[in-house]
Amino acid sequence: MTDPDNGGTTGFSTSDAVNRLLGSQCPVMHEGHVWLAGAGPGDRGHLTLYALCGLIQADIIVYDALVDPGVLGLARPTAVLEFAGKRGGRPSIHQSDISARLVALAREGHRVLRLKGGDPYVFGRGAEEALVLAQNGIPFRIIPGLTAGLAGLAAAGIPATMRGVNQAIVLATGHSAEGEADPVAALDWAALARLGQPIVLYMSVRNLGVIAGRLIAGGMRADMPAAAISRAASPEQTLLVGTLATLPDLLDRHPLPTPALIVIGGIVAMRDALGGLAADAMAVLETF
Repeated sequence: MTDPDNGGTTGFSTSDAVNRLLGSQCPVMHEGHVWLAGAGPGDRGHLTLYALCGLIQADIIVYDALVDPGVLGLARPTAVLEFAGKRGGRPSIHQSDISARLVALAREGHRVLRLKGGDPYVFGRGAEEALVLAQNGIPFRIIPGLTAGLAGLAAAGIPATMRGVNQAIVLATGHSAEGEADPVAALDWAALARLGQPIVLYMSVRNLGVIAGRLIAGGMRADMPAAAISRAASPEQTLLVGTLATLPDLLDRHPLPTPALIVIGGIVAMRDALGGLAADAMAVLETF
């Protein structure tokens, strides 16, 4: 079956499918309300339908640096786009100013979409913004998104969980709060090492050498498989694979564009096994 939105002639369009999935209409975004939405990782194919509903209704879209331009291209033509990105190590808008801006826009009667890469509640400061909105009596709605810490792994061929390999997975940030003298003091890395479960690190490339040293000192194997995933789930995705001991040096010698995820654990080794099996399966299929 082809899609008439893409030049087909069957009479069934992408918009028909969206309408069916949403029960014929989007949830209404009211004036003076704020939606805190996740745009998912990478390209717009990872956008949820409810986030799309926000894009086509919002008067103003306050977006982060990690939102794919293709996602913003889905906004209605009259929408105002406001950049409010924060990137580590670079001059950025202060979080309190972003939160205050959301309150001000809502009080002016705008329908506001606060759009973040990934999921707004997973290392996206969405909860901080929601708290400020609630404290100021601004109605808001949370639109979950695919977080890169899980979807990015899958896009790179790494399963987040695998029976016989792990029973849990840890999502962690790779840096402490601003102003801390020790850049990774916020977590007990030895305790994480003792868990023996995979760790996915956000915002950690700069501090990976220190983190690796503390995990190894805490008992994690130096030869534990590890990988860096740059621009996960996008056409520009790149992958660098090594071990806990070697990955920091590999990243120094072969810098990857950010954002980048770090994943440490036995699940990384499954990538080659699954990839090889998938290639064999495709070869079999091609003989039919």
